[in-house]
Amino acid sequence: MRPIGIFDSGIGGLTVLRAIHQLMPDEPLLYLADQAHVPYGPRRLEEVRHFSEVITRYLLDQGARLIVVACNTASAAALKYLRSIFPDVPFVGMEPAVKPAAEHTRSGVVGVLATPATFQGELYASVVERFGQGVKLLQHTCPGLVTQIESGALESSETRRILEEALQPMLKQGIDTVVLGCTHYPFVIPLIQQITGQGVRVIDPAPAVARQVQRLLVASNLLELDSMMQVDILQKPQPLLQIITTGDPIRLESMLPGLLGDKAPVVSLTWKGGKLNSS
Repeated sequence: MRPIGIFDSGIGGLTVLRAIHQLMPDEPLLYLADQAHVPYGPRRLEEVRHFSEVITRYLLDQGARLIVVACNTASAAALKYLRSIFPDVPFVGMEPAVKPAAEHTRSGVVGVLATPATFQGELYASVVERFGQGVKLLQHTCPGLVTQIESGALESSETRRILEEALQPMLKQGIDTVVLGCTHYPFVIPLIQQITGQGVRVIDPAPAVARQVQRLLVASNLLELDSMMQVDILQKPQPLLQIITTGDPIRLESMLPGLLGDKAPVVSLTWKGGKLNSS
């Protein structure tokens, strides 16, 4: 079966993978974490666009039938570009969940946590223009938070400090909703809720992205096609979950039970000459 290809700068997109797997447990998933270049947020958009194109080509070469850009920064920098150079490939990207936040806020004040590249991108500006009118949006880039999450420090004092610095001024201005505009951030939802209290709604975009993936697969007849594919009984079956990293595979493999609640082997790739190569 051809997998759903998913990529992010690091472990953040695993929040999206987790939601897709929960919704469609029989679908094979191929995830690539570009940990050699994490975080994408501070990088130039042209650089992120290049990484995204090379990774997409790799996933397609592995048979991916749909690509999930499970990274808000890469979606802001490259999603439009990827769709233009791969017109026959279905893509699902990330956009800050301003629309549901604007629809459900009672106070009219919403906090948005995202990377600088996401805030500067056309995608965020378009979402705000379409859905953010009449709502006060408070933004924070949470410097250092992605690095903390990548290191596994989900409950450390430094992670708490970063979040308190972002959220306390927002709470004083009356937010009742927090939008997570980076796929890494759902891993620290428990800590966010400790800081904000249960009266503040935290919007994790991953379940909505999973539903969009399912809708696209059905609309493109890709679910039906795969279900009708004949499998050679002599062929070695592929695992439902395959994970690749351009970083340290042993370290990532050790983190997976805590992040996904499950184990999976991790394969290593390296960047050389602007291309991905087997280690």
